[in-house]
Amino acid sequence: MKTLLRSTVLLAVAAGIAASPVQAGAATSQPATEGSRFTRIDQSQAARASARTEAVEFFWYDCGHSQQLEKPLQAWTEKHREDVDLRRVPAIWPRSREEAAQRGHARLYYTLERLDLVERLQTGAFRAIHSDKQDLTTEDTATDWALRQGVDPQQFRDAYRSADVQQAVDEAAAMFVRYGINELPTVVVQGEQRTSPTQAGGVEAMPDVLDRLVQQDQQRNPRHEQH
Repeated sequence: MKTLLRSTVLLAVAAGIAASPVQAGAATSQPATEGSRFTRIDQSQAARASARTEAVEFFWYDCGHSQQLEKPLQAWTEKHREDVDLRRVPAIWPRSREEAAQRGHARLYYTLERLDLVERLQTGAFRAIHSDKQDLTTEDTATDWALRQGVDPQQFRDAYRSADVQQAVDEAAAMFVRYGINELPTVVVQGEQRTSPTQAGGVEAMPDVLDRLVQQDQQRNPRHEQH
């Protein structure tokens, strides 16, 4: 299991970002104000056009804190089913020693997304990697795992090899750099504000901070008035 400390160090080095590596939960509990439990990203990014608020989660299957966020994030997404679009982006930092493994995990994720299996198998993918110590970074190992989950292996391979999945993987790597991500998991709301375990005060505190960020977006943005 990768610790947040190791992930933060690697991310900072790969992205050229000066960051102090700190453990999740080190921050004390504070009101959800900018500079304490969330921050504005350096360069605002365009969110997908929608009457709803977009939340983009950057995660890695091999990151323990990404795994810890998964069930709380699923519950949070269900609560906001009517007003938030969740977009998951698997982390890839280019030219790092982890890049090949991360691209393999990203291809697994986007294959599940293409087959509409994320909701059913996302938790299982984390469990296979962390609890069962499975390597799911190659087409063969990922297909064998998917077969055990009841997925048609040929459909899985076809999706895994598709141009759409390859394009999504490449875009994930570009987004990682463009958003300046330096900690996993990180969730960015409407391309402007982000929070993470260190900022929020732990993984378990992130949904409350996200609630506040969604509320702020909906209060200040007129697109919600017609929704």
